[in-house]
Amino acid sequence: MAGDLTRPARAASLVEIRIEDPTSNAAQFCLRSYFAELDARFDTGFDPDASIRAAAADLIEPAGLLLLAQIHDEPVGCGALKFHAALPAELKRMWVAASARGLGVGRRILTELERHACGRGVAVVRLETNRRLTEAIQLYRSTGYVEVPAFNDEPYAHHWFEKRLTSP
Repeated sequence: MAGDLTRPARAASLVEIRIEDPTSNAAQFCLRSYFAELDARFDTGFDPDASIRAAAADLIEPAGLLLLAQIHDEPVGCGALKFHAALPAELKRMWVAASARGLGVGRRILTELERHACGRGVAVVRLETNRRLTEAIQLYRSTGYVEVPAFNDEPYAHHWFEKRLTSP
């Protein structure tokens, strides 16, 4: 990766986050990397087709959006929202490259996703996650997400979380 990432504060200041077309090369790189990591970390591997759908059409407004994090124009993370009219929005596809972990990228993506949700009148955001994603579970808990009973039948999920958003 280009740039001086040996100093976390410097590296964190280089992170740019923006809405991205989920079919772009950068977005597809992040999504493929996310799926590969899940496949390696989950007890039974990961098959995106067996998981709850979050296809490109679901991640383009008004249905949803995908955020891309970059350092020096290199993709290092992503996160998405699916909107459902008056129902809670779904947080999906949160991923940060190993090279950018520890820089607060995941927290920044999550904060931006929540900001975009609030801006669209969303009052509640929900997500599900696998027990093997301990870093994600810690992030969600530390940012105010509370564990709730299962609200879907995601086959890879062991934890379901929800957060009430407050307008800025």
